[in-house]
Amino acid sequence: MRRNLITIAFGLALPLSALAADNDVSKVNGTVHVESGQQAGNVSTVNGAVRVGDNATILKASTVNGSVELGDKSQATAVDTVNGSVTLGASDRVTGPVSTTNGGIRLGEHTDVAGKTSTVNGGITLDAAHVGGGIQTTNGDITVGANSHVEGGILVDKPGGWFNWNSNNRLPHVVIGPHAVVQGPLEFRRDVVLQVSDSAQIGPVKGATPVKFSGDAPPAN
Repeated sequence: MRRNLITIAFGLALPLSALAADNDVSKVNGTVHVESGQQAGNVSTVNGAVRVGDNATILKASTVNGSVELGDKSQATAVDTVNGSVTLGASDRVTGPVSTTNGGIRLGEHTDVAGKTSTVNGGITLDAAHVGGGIQTTNGDITVGANSHVEGGILVDKPGGWFNWNSNNRLPHVVIGPHAVVQGPLEFRRDVVLQVSDSAQIGPVKGATPVKFSGDAPPAN
């Protein structure tokens, strides 16, 4: 008898490690889909995107040349891509890291990433989201949006190495929005523009001088 797929309520799921490896989904040269409410193991592709629907539960979502998108209230152990963006919907939960090399990362409202969120060449945006393992980039902007919470601090690393292809002279912009909290050090190993809301709370800053702003966002340059 065919096993029925079980829809797991967000926040009440079985451990993600319990998902069977024989439920993996993989492809080369094409997009991989996991439908809303379904479970899957590792979901991966090369030269294509990964699309996960709402209320789905998977292990790792990964691709090489393509984007990764999770719908609302979905769960995963890790999300990564090399050349592509990562977009997490509202109230998603990732128990490990979220990373990309060349592409941006956007975390939706009330999304929780327990591990590190990192890019090399790409921006990182949090929309009232939580990151438990810190934020790291080299050439990307960082926006810790209003009411977001980051544990583990922020690191903007010094460019160097094969994947640091940013050849322009624009400085990365780091914005800490209203009522956002960043616990841990904010370390900048290269020049940046650091703008911090007067209602935000941040840890010690090394390598940059915070510029305070009022209102919903800093003034446009």
